[in-house]
Amino acid sequence: MAQYVFLLFDTEEFYDNVTPEGWQEAMKLHNAFAEAVEAAGASILGGSALEKSSTASTVRQGDGNPLVTDGPFLETKEALGGFYIIDAKDLDQALALAKLCPSSNVEVRPVMDTSEGSGPPA
Repeated sequence: MAQYVFLLFDTEEFYDNVTPEGWQEAMKLHNAFAEAVEAAGASILGGSALEKSSTASTVRQGDGNPLVTDGPFLETKEALGGFYIIDAKDLDQALALAKLCPSSNVEVRPVMDTSEGSGPPA
């Protein structure tokens, strides 16, 4: 099994307009996704929803003086809204599961093994 992070990108308008019923429906979709992951023989190792990007701070390194700014690093219509860490048998299974994830855009990335004795990424 290999680990993959699913980065969930959506517009943040949802949070501004969601009703309690809409929120419960969204949670049902994520619970159904979790059940589909388990049914596929994979597992969710972790994950969480994130607060809106307006709560973010960015630290930019450079010239020896880190610069801290409010907000996300990039101005985009979509924002990182949450993530899952998935233990899947391979990239093909991870991509198949990402297609089931209830998010407008899902970026799938392998998790790098940084344990002692592991080599640099290929």
